[in-house]
Parts: sequence; C-alpha cells; structure tokens
Amino acid sequence: MSTPATILTSIGLILLLGLATDALGRFSRLPRVTLLLVLGFIIGPGGFDVIPGMGQVWFPVVTDMALVMVGFLLGGQLTMPSLREHGREVMWLSVAALVGTSVFMSLGMLLAGVPMEIALLLAGIATATAPAATADVVRETRADGPFTRVLLGIVAIDDAWGLILFSLMLAAAGLVTGQGDVFSALGSGALDVGGALLLGLALGIPSAYLSGRIRPGEPTLLEALGAVLLCGGLALWLEVSYLLAALVFGATVANLARHHERPFHAIEGIEQPFLVLFFILAGASFHLESLRGIGSIGVLYIGLRILGRFAGTRVGGRLGRLPGAQRRWMGLALMPQAGVALGMALVAAERYPEIGHTILPVVIGTTVFFELFGPVCTRVALCKVGEAGRTPSP
Repeated sequence: MSTPATILTSIGLILLLGLATDALGRFSRLPRVTLLLVLGFIIGPGGFDVIPGMGQVWFPVVTDMALVMVGFLLGGQLTMPSLREHGREVMWLSVAALVGTSVFMSLGMLLAGVPMEIALLLAGIATATAPAATADVVRETRADGPFTRVLLGIVAIDDAWGLILFSLMLAAAGLVTGQGDVFSALGSGALDVGGALLLGLALGIPSAYLSGRIRPGEPTLLEALGAVLLCGGLALWLEVSYLLAALVFGATVANLARHHERPFHAIEGIEQPFLVLFFILAGASFHLESLRGIGSIGVLYIGLRILGRFAGTRVGGRLGRLPGAQRRWMGLALMPQAGVALGMALVAAERYPEIGHTILPVVIGTTVFFELFGPVCTRVALCKVGEAGRTPSP
C-alpha cells in the first residue's frame, strides 16, 4: 500500500475507532481521554501494532494542530467579565499550585538524596499541566459552574507560569553544576514566553477587528481555522511557545472583537477529530518499558507532585476565597500532565546531557501515569463538586 493510501486508511480507521470508544465511554466511568489513550496503546507498536508506522510522520503535525486549537479556545474564555468574576481565584490558585508543586518536589527530592540539579529540574517540569485533556474531560462531562470556569482558567495560564519557572530552574541547575550561562538560560526562557506574548498580540489585534465581517457576528470556518493555524505555524517557525501564543491570540480576540457573538466559534466543531487523533496517537507512543524504567525517583516524583498539587491548591483556595468543597477537590482536578512536561525534559536533557539519562525515563514514565489517570481524577473532582452534566447535550 502506498504512503498516501496508508495515511488516509490509518486516519479513517483511527477516527472510526475513536467514535466507537466515545460510544463505549457512555457506559463507563472512565473519561474519554483515558479510553482513547488505552486504545492507542492497544493498536500501537507497544500493543498489537495494528496500524503500520502509526503516526511516526504525521503525529507531530496532528499534535501541533490540536494543541494550538485548544490553546486558542482556552484563551477565548479569558474575557474581562470572566476575569472580573473569577480572576482572583484563578491567579491565587495557579500561583499557589505552581509554588506548592515545585517546593514539594524540590525539597522531597533533596531529602531523598537526589542531586540538587536533578531535583531543581524535576521541580520545574512537575508544574506542567495538560490543557487538552482537562478541556476534553470538561466537555465530555458537560461540566459548568464556578469550579469548572476557575479550573479552565488555571490550565489556560498554568503552562505559561511553568515555562517561566522551568527557565529559572534550568539556570539554577547550571549554577549548581558550574555549567552553562545563567543569563543565556534566562534569556532563552524570556524569549520563549515574551515572543509568544508578542506574536499572540500581533495576530490577535488585527484579527479582532478584521474577522467576522464576511458573515456578520461570527467568523467563517475558513477565517477561524486559517488564523489559528497561522498563529501556530508562525510560533513554531519563530521557536516560541505555540500554546501560549495561541492562548494570547484567543484572549485578545475575545476581548477586542465586540462585533463577534463568540470569537472563532467555528473551530469548536472541527477540533474534535484532531483531538481524537492526538489522544490515540499519544497512547500509541506509550511503551511499558517507560513505566518499568521510572524506578524509585519516578515513584517519588508521582507522590510529591500529588502532595504539591493538593497543598498548593488548598493554600491558593484560601487566599482566593474559594468555597471549602471547591478547595478540597481542585488539587485532584489538576492532576493531568502531558506533552509540555516531555518538551521540558528534552530541553533539560539537551542542556545537561550527563543527567539526561536520569531525567528522561522519569518524566516519560510519570507522564504516562498522569496522562492515563489524571483525566480520571479530573472527572471525579467535577462530579464531587456537582458541576458535571450542567450544560445540555449538544
């Protein structure tokens, strides 16, 4: 079978299997994300290897397209009315979760005898979240309410804080090992975050005023998809965070486009096939060797990240005046962790190759764990606060 035929056949089969999994999920307590990841593992190279060469060429493209759409849609929820209503809670909780996770991780690793440079880097990596998985669980459970809106606000900006903290930890690890230049590490992080902010604004401001003019009140699908993919492509070309650039792009359009009913609403439907492909292909990339290879540091990483999430959100919830029940379950809702953590680990391994053989297996294995069980935790939290099933079925 030729390459184009293989790709088209594979995509068709994956989408149909995703549809069947979605139907199965209605009779299961497991979230769709977890089921899709498990399905991907079963049909991938680590399982029965049903689809030859599954996603080796086009998985990066699918990943980038899916995440840039998720970033834009999350940014679209950061409107001024929403921030006025929940901005204090989102800010306190996101910062407290970041600090709590990094402090627990670094101190716990140091007390366990892990070298300081590894402890610092793992502390920076542990703060990363999984916006796509969290948003998909919210959509699947039809959750809505104050807790849900705060949760989506946190995951929208969490990775921005995480990138900044990771840049600091990368520089600190260089000081500890006597390698690298602290200013170049900080400059690289500032360029990544600052460049993404500038790109999102540069595309968002004209898009806010120019889009939605062909069909009054709502941009067409061509406008929406073209603008969002352009943002992602330029971010990759400029080597800045495309997730953050898309988020800023979405927030800018949502706040400035007064003539829109809902900014770029059209892509909410088309993102679903990309997300199905993304989660199944992510599952196909799992290998049992990753879980077997995490060792004692990996088990410690899992425990410390869980403790840090709970402790940080409890403190942040009090400072943000979140109701008691919501404070209690927010840490559980923030358990998913995915591709951003792997990206950070690859950067750390490239910068400090002598400790890369320790960091990479730990982060890969624990990411598999949190990607499989994190969405389950988010679903449980949404059910416990009573916000699952609040919006009508589409």
